[in-house]
Amino acid sequence: MLSRQRHTSFSLALGLLLALSCAALAAVRAASAPLDFKLHTTDGGEITSEMLRGDVVVLAFGSSSLGSLSKAQAQKTQELADHFGPQNVRIYWVCTDSDSPKSKSYATDEQLRAFAHKNGLKVAVLRDPDGALFKQTGADQLPAIVILDRNGEISGTPIGGLDPNRDLVAVLSERLNKLLGAK
Repeated sequence: MLSRQRHTSFSLALGLLLALSCAALAAVRAASAPLDFKLHTTDGGEITSEMLRGDVVVLAFGSSSLGSLSKAQAQKTQELADHFGPQNVRIYWVCTDSDSPKSKSYATDEQLRAFAHKNGLKVAVLRDPDGALFKQTGADQLPAIVILDRNGEISGTPIGGLDPNRDLVAVLSERLNKLLGAK
């Protein structure tokens, strides 16, 4: 009788372990899958994940409503673009401000273009008003930096937050140079 209970307990434990392993494997596979998205630009264009395949991409997620932090992120994103743009890294500022006039984080395309101009941001501004892409990346705070490899998969851990005193080019150089070398 005791042997049968042990066998049943062992079988249940093994079954649970197998189920957890399968769930973990599915999560790892999902995390390494290419992102699939379509975002609008503030000038009426559209950028899709398919358009970016084959390129290294930096997505700088932010909001125009974060005050001095938004300004610092815009400037650091442009510095990154100035440094890595000539090496064919595509860099975008992805704005999570709402496109609904009823929202307190609402911003029009015109307001976002004015924000970009005022802060020297020349890269394309993409809109992720519902945060759908932001959520896909696993980033947990704004601002955030997400790097995509040439397959459209997230490369490394998203970088959340922004230290205005750190050189973003220096912080990301090793990761980006490694991806640029892997053709």
